[in-house]
Amino acid sequence: MAKIAAMLAAAVLLAAAVQALAQSDATAHYPSRAVKIIVSAPPGGGLDIAARVIADRLAKMWGQPFVVENRTGAGGNLGAEAVAQAEPDGYTLLAAQPAPLTTNVVLYKKLNFDPARFEPLAIMTSIPNTLTVRLDFLARSVAELIAYAKANPGKVNFGSQGVGTTPHLTGELFARVTGTSLTHVPYRGTAQAVNDLVAGNVDMLFFQLDSVREQYRAGKAKMLAVTTPARIPSVAEVPTMDEAGVKDFRSETWNALAAPPKTPAAIVAKLNAAINAALADRETAEHLRAMSMSPVGGSPEAARAFIKQETVRWGEVIRAAKISVD
Repeated sequence: MAKIAAMLAAAVLLAAAVQALAQSDATAHYPSRAVKIIVSAPPGGGLDIAARVIADRLAKMWGQPFVVENRTGAGGNLGAEAVAQAEPDGYTLLAAQPAPLTTNVVLYKKLNFDPARFEPLAIMTSIPNTLTVRLDFLARSVAELIAYAKANPGKVNFGSQGVGTTPHLTGELFARVTGTSLTHVPYRGTAQAVNDLVAGNVDMLFFQLDSVREQYRAGKAKMLAVTTPARIPSVAEVPTMDEAGVKDFRSETWNALAAPPKTPAAIVAKLNAAINAALADRETAEHLRAMSMSPVGGSPEAARAFIKQETVRWGEVIRAAKISVD
């Protein structure tokens, strides 16, 4: 019996060694075939553009296809769920905006995945948000807007792309820190909300700069502030929220890349290094900046810490405003 037990133990150790060797070999030769990046948003938006720009650069670096697939629905949850259930071998990645990695765990009563278990690869880009109002709105500054909203509780409204989106939560945060009562008007996308702002059917939007810059430049809307710590060079005349009197107010839309839970650390490190190299490439960076996106990058640990911080920050807003999605 002792001899049989020893033989079994040796067999187990040998199998483990063979498996470890195979994993090491797979990591050393990664990627050896096409990599799929599932984008949890529709084509044409900031996330989709960032993912395709980085995918193209990675394909050139490694000589392997990086195929982008848009899988939308449920606030980004369907795409995130698909990646969460994929093999943790580095050949299926997730490109996501904040919602599926942060706020959806608070917004939705049930998720079929745990956002905290993803392996963050890097924050690809950051996109500044703005406070933009209809052209004929009485307020000409953030201070005047706050004063008007306080004098007319519930009568000032703001649009968003839907319940729980970054513009919605930004509006709720603004109401909370300024002591105002605002009415939320959810739309089914960006275009309709922006069109209604220009038409005067909605008072204001907390939308990404690239979504409203054209209307602002054409004199069809007023941009009262940017929600970033510093002014944005392309609209340098627009003050920050801090300069406008709303201290420490920050809201940016960011795009991240992540791998399935339990992806080997060596593959995570390899992908992170390549993504950072892609973001540091001058041509790539200029392409992203032309689309109002700032390259970010950094370590997987920094990305994880940032995502955790954003989850806590926006979770407080969601709970305070009692927002939920079935």
